[in-house]
Amino acid sequence: MYSPRFSKQSEGLHSADADVWAVSDRAHTLADKGEDVIFLCVGDPNFDTPEPILDFARARLGVGRTHYSPAAGEAMLRRAIADIESKVSPHPCDPDDVVVFPGGTNAIYAVLSCLLNPGEQIVIPEPMYIGYVPITDALQLDVKKVACPPQQGFAFDTETIKQAITENTRAVMINTPVNPTGAMATPEQLRDLAAYCRARNVWLISDEMYSMITFARRHTSLRAAAENLDNVIVIDGLSKSHAMSGWRLGWAVAQGEMVERLIEFAGATIFGVPQFIQEAAAFALEFDTYFVKQMREAYEKRRDLIVARVGRIPGLSCNSPEAGMFVMVDVSEVAESGEAFAEALLNAELVSVLPGKPFGASAMNHVRLTLAADESELSRALDRIERFVAGGCLKAG
Repeated sequence: MYSPRFSKQSEGLHSADADVWAVSDRAHTLADKGEDVIFLCVGDPNFDTPEPILDFARARLGVGRTHYSPAAGEAMLRRAIADIESKVSPHPCDPDDVVVFPGGTNAIYAVLSCLLNPGEQIVIPEPMYIGYVPITDALQLDVKKVACPPQQGFAFDTETIKQAITENTRAVMINTPVNPTGAMATPEQLRDLAAYCRARNVWLISDEMYSMITFARRHTSLRAAAENLDNVIVIDGLSKSHAMSGWRLGWAVAQGEMVERLIEFAGATIFGVPQFIQEAAAFALEFDTYFVKQMREAYEKRRDLIVARVGRIPGLSCNSPEAGMFVMVDVSEVAESGEAFAEALLNAELVSVLPGKPFGASAMNHVRLTLAADESELSRALDRIERFVAGGCLKAG
């Protein structure tokens, strides 16, 4: 009898946190049946891509920009990214330091593929972006997680990360601002960590996908903070800041041989990102101030709405995130876990939130609420959450 066999990489993708989206998937099933489900689980901006960006993309389609692109990316986009990096950093950035990928997640996959062999160690603070798990599992990496506990507001802790680095560590990957917590590293923390990693011959990768969605203070890039850049890689993109998640456009900024390796990887695996998408992205980066500001202000109002409402619900609590598109809500006083809360909330009130466990052990007793819903929808969901908690959640013990 024929028995199909698959690669270890495929098995890693197949098995990685298979239940992460279980509540969300069930919510979609209920919605398909006509139920009035409110989705607060996914970080897909609920804004349309700004019309001028659409117009520019249409124009580029109209002049035939639909052919193969260089593996590193189109010159127009690489130059736009390099210009932004140069403006915010004491280190000039050359277009040749930039490699374009179809999304930030693909950039992360490419970077880790070029840096680590199966079994080698990478240190990652948690709570962390869920998407890291299938990538590191597929690449069979030894992931050493460093807790950023809720008792400290999930704050970025450089000293704890440094203590986790051993002679077996090949790379450290941080996320600032953090998905899901909205925590941000300071310039001093980034500078210190970059120097520490460099002294130990360790790569430092910074995922900065939420760099343009900050509230009280501006984001500082690792590339701007680090004194030396030869062990530094920065990943960013337009999915969140420009409501362009479906355009699949991200990039990595590095130096020297790392750039060459990334270009070779991109050429062998993706064979370039569509020309018209790259040129529309370059346009977006050059003429984006008004639109990004509008979206950022909307996210801030939504954050304040959620934080205020959660603060008035007995048994629930949350910190006000500095950045990003999410609020982490502590449900430990009313439920056994974030997973139990999310399941029961969907059953009782048809509100879909994401349990915290897949982000890491530190978020076990939390649920993540997205800001990617308008204020009326958020208010409606919070009314249901308040009613649900007032009705009593079962907590073992």
